[in-house]
Amino acid sequence: MAKQNVAEQFVDILVRAGVERLYGVVGDSLNPVVDAVRRNSAIDWVHVRHEESAAFAAGAEAQITGKLTACAGSCGPGNLHLINGLYDAHRSMAPVLALASQIPSGEIGLGYFQETHPDRLFQECSHYSELISSPKQMPRLLQTAVQHAVGRSGVSVVCLPGDIAAEPAPEKAAETALVTSRPTVRPGDAEVDELVRLIDAADKVTLFCGSGTAGAHAEVMEFAEKIKSPIGHALRGKEWIQYDNRFDVGMSGLLGYGAAYEATHECDLLILLGTDFPYNAFLPDDVKIAQVDVRPEHLGRRSRLDLAVWGDVRETLRCLIPRVREKKNRRFLDKMLKKHADALEGVVKAYTRKVEKHVPLHPEYVASVLDELADDDTVFTVDTGMCNVWAARYITPNGRRRVIGSFSHGSMANALPMAIGAQFTDRDRQVVSMSGDGGFAMLMGDFLTLVQYDLPVKVVLFNNSSLGMVELEMLVAGLPSYGTTNKNPDFAAVARACGAHGVRVEKPKDLAGALKSAFKHKGPALVDIVTDPNALSIPPRISAEMVTGFALSASKIVLDGGVGRMVQMARSNLRNVPRP
Repeated sequence: MAKQNVAEQFVDILVRAGVERLYGVVGDSLNPVVDAVRRNSAIDWVHVRHEESAAFAAGAEAQITGKLTACAGSCGPGNLHLINGLYDAHRSMAPVLALASQIPSGEIGLGYFQETHPDRLFQECSHYSELISSPKQMPRLLQTAVQHAVGRSGVSVVCLPGDIAAEPAPEKAAETALVTSRPTVRPGDAEVDELVRLIDAADKVTLFCGSGTAGAHAEVMEFAEKIKSPIGHALRGKEWIQYDNRFDVGMSGLLGYGAAYEATHECDLLILLGTDFPYNAFLPDDVKIAQVDVRPEHLGRRSRLDLAVWGDVRETLRCLIPRVREKKNRRFLDKMLKKHADALEGVVKAYTRKVEKHVPLHPEYVASVLDELADDDTVFTVDTGMCNVWAARYITPNGRRRVIGSFSHGSMANALPMAIGAQFTDRDRQVVSMSGDGGFAMLMGDFLTLVQYDLPVKVVLFNNSSLGMVELEMLVAGLPSYGTTNKNPDFAAVARACGAHGVRVEKPKDLAGALKSAFKHKGPALVDIVTDPNALSIPPRISAEMVTGFALSASKIVLDGGVGRMVQMARSNLRNVPRP
């Protein structure tokens, strides 16, 4: 039996760690690893058209499965292209192992062709970034990288010169057990005791939830029932906490709606559950705040805390529920539920008034129809910009759907490559890329990846021929829009030229039929929908200081628009309020 080389050993360890695919673009320094993948039936090479897409795809797969995923880039410019997608994966706490292949080891530091130092370059967007300079470092260095990515929920980068990858591996080392899942973390008794005391002493408690409530929906609902608390959420908490929620008062932040802002400011005690919500201007500074998070570095970095609790949200609530006193007074909860319903009633008309005749189409209307026609377990990948607005307000969570976007990193062009990674996890599950024309055009080359692998991703393109969110930022700052207009082709015709299903929609009456035909199509499809670039109305009280990128400094409402089926849920919750 032939002796393994380092590349084969590398690939074997990835397989043992549960990696099923390696996303990337082939290149000379990567050749030994790509060939090792070719000869290993337990792992596939996914050939994308841009390494940035490889990193986005790996990050999305990791978010869907919760398992380690991997991507790769060849030396110099190849692995540099990974960096944006890796930043996004790292900030999304997605366990991703990135292979950054390197120039010949004897040339490092001598200004060789394509020389960079990826072990330094990727330090800011990883928990671990190291260079393999000798075969003797394998497999311990890669095992360490795997355990950093999984154990700390983020990115690890391994830099491997092509010549070392081709060398014989050292004699077979003991196969160290690999960390492939995270533990639950229970807070200390003293913190639980103090949190119980704060809750029992407060008359009005509000819960504000983020993505750290994943897997804790039942516990959050039971806890809210016992302490009669309204529940608000951040954008990344929406998919985990809004469905089947009798205590829902909406979302806070730039894209917020409903009564979440009021609920967080009018309470006696605000409890932040699994959220690293970045916009501290939306958080109160005159109420008591407790924060629960499994990552201690998140505690207190957005607001002043009266109590920091280091623990998993579900385990923490399991400790609290039996111990806190049940509150009998529902006045605060019912008041917030009514405010929430009233707020939604006031904006629902934005997407229902004469939409069947409005040309170009209201993007709100497009999103509401998409929400109704999509499957109950659809994975939606969402471009940064106005698509974030439409997803936040119109995609209805139900516990089975997923909504993934560049919600922490805020990168353009993320939706299409994320859809690639999501679809590879399950070809039978509906995956919809909610793409803006600007984001789609930026990485449009990877539409060809859908065709090459016959991935049945459906791209729903909100085509307003502009960079809508940037235009909004300019307008709010009192600047004329400049450099935001896109001269676009007929994207449906482009899709058909690539060998996919493509249809263009310019009239509201054609929308539902076009979406249905795309969803029925067995392979990749694109629906190019011409939408109104002037769909947003901006409240007159917004000042130039209020918006910097996605940050809002003073106002609780920035965008005026509809909220889809959420108003129905709010009405239902009001009907269920006990009457005296």
